[in-house]
Amino acid sequence: MNHSNSPLVVVNPTRQTDLAFEIVVSHYNEDLTWLKQHSAECCVYSKGGEKNAPELPFTFTPLPNIGREGHTFLYHIVNHYEHLAEVTLFVQGRIDDHVDMTLAEMKAKAMTTVPGQVTTYPFRELELFEHWEGIPWEKYPCWKRWSSMVTQNMPETPLELFQKYISESDRMPVAVGFAPGAIFAVKKETIMRHSKAFYERLLQQMFLGEMAHVNPETGHYMERFWLAMFNPAEYVQWDDSDLSKAERNNDGQLAKGRWYRIPKGSAVDLGAMRRGEELDSPMSPISPVAGSSSTPESSETELSTITDEEFLDHKQSIGM
Repeated sequence: MNHSNSPLVVVNPTRQTDLAFEIVVSHYNEDLTWLKQHSAECCVYSKGGEKNAPELPFTFTPLPNIGREGHTFLYHIVNHYEHLAEVTLFVQGRIDDHVDMTLAEMKAKAMTTVPGQVTTYPFRELELFEHWEGIPWEKYPCWKRWSSMVTQNMPETPLELFQKYISESDRMPVAVGFAPGAIFAVKKETIMRHSKAFYERLLQQMFLGEMAHVNPETGHYMERFWLAMFNPAEYVQWDDSDLSKAERNNDGQLAKGRWYRIPKGSAVDLGAMRRGEELDSPMSPISPVAGSSSTPESSETELSTITDEEFLDHKQSIGM
């Protein structure tokens, strides 16, 4: 189903207050009870229609069910660019499959964010993206469920998207690092390193027009581009020499070029899990993008998997 003719709702166009902290929630039909104690700090965008609308105490802005969370986050940035919160925490309606912290803990960590930093949350290590000609879904059985959901392919490659709309450069990176699930916090100054026109163009090209679908391919790419867009110095590896000598950066994340790589042929979505400062075991070892010819070993630990019932619920949530 194509929603290209659906009107966009202008969010609080008269807001004049700059908030200290705000939680931007991309919602479909998820239970938002986990956010209830912080409802006053939430800006909820709901794409599930009237039957799935959040209940009180939440107020929300309805949006057409297009573009996954990437559309929601960009929509918020564009419509609140002049009055962004000092710190914004971007989340999906459900996060317990990606984050093992309470919301209070997440807020406390978010409030330590400094300009230029992108705060991510333990559970899974940062992963790398290097499929610049397109994600080879068929080589990753663990992603079969997601590939079957893609309903609108992008005519441009991920590299072309990255060069045109993210880096605005004709250079080809080796890889970028990303946080699975697109759950992160950033300072206003970091967002405003790019102009409002930059985000308007990105929103239009990635999620409107022909790409105004419930599950466009660009949604998967945007999930992988957020960190690189906000801080390319830390999250873009341009060549083999641009590899961190340290395993971790100052924020405790896997450092540049040392992000986790999921092996081809994996039957499950293997990932390196973190809680606190330690890696859980057993785990596949970290494999840097460059400087190593080794391939991560298999692990029987299954991460970020969902039941068939949950999968069917998710398919319904994106209109399939």
